[in-house]
Amino acid sequence: MQTLIKELQAMGVLKNPLVLSALKTVDRADFVPKEKRLEAHQNYPLPIGCGQTISQPYTVAFMLGLLEPATGHKILEVGSGSGWQTAMLAHIVGVRGHIYAMELIPELSEFGKANVAKYPDLAKRVTFFAQNAENGLPEHKPFDRIIAAASLKEIPEAWKEQLSVGGKMVFPLRESIYVLTKKSASEFHKEVFPGFVFVPFVKE
Repeated sequence: MQTLIKELQAMGVLKNPLVLSALKTVDRADFVPKEKRLEAHQNYPLPIGCGQTISQPYTVAFMLGLLEPATGHKILEVGSGSGWQTAMLAHIVGVRGHIYAMELIPELSEFGKANVAKYPDLAKRVTFFAQNAENGLPEHKPFDRIIAAASLKEIPEAWKEQLSVGGKMVFPLRESIYVLTKKSASEFHKEVFPGFVFVPFVKE
């Protein structure tokens, strides 16, 4: 894992000390199928079943750097998959924060939940939902941060509404990563980072 961390640092995507600490604490090998464990510390995506992947470490580190999660944050994660990013976020937000992890595919939600359970202290900070994420989780709003792991065609209005003022949303839209910062109830600042490929966001 140390070799992977050094590679990511050399690529310039590990500037956030909280993200670095999470990468050191949460081993990607605990979140991949057994037959892929020997490849877990390589910098490329890996299949986790159901046509889905665990994202490339570079992409995860880059997106978490843009998200700027912090201690005490309440975060909505869309497409929790293997649970690797979920556990890293749980490490970052600490005992006062919480992660609401949504995954449409029930088998993957259970896979991710079982993986995060390998870190009991972190598992206490996560609630899993095996359901469509298009409407977000209105019963748990507002969220300090929202992050999605699958490529959208458009941003669900519910996510914008459920993001707190001052909060950030990071998500793929087609082949780019977008960052929306909520300035007011109706005003958002947008940043775009092109050149990425993601599995598509599935609604049903």
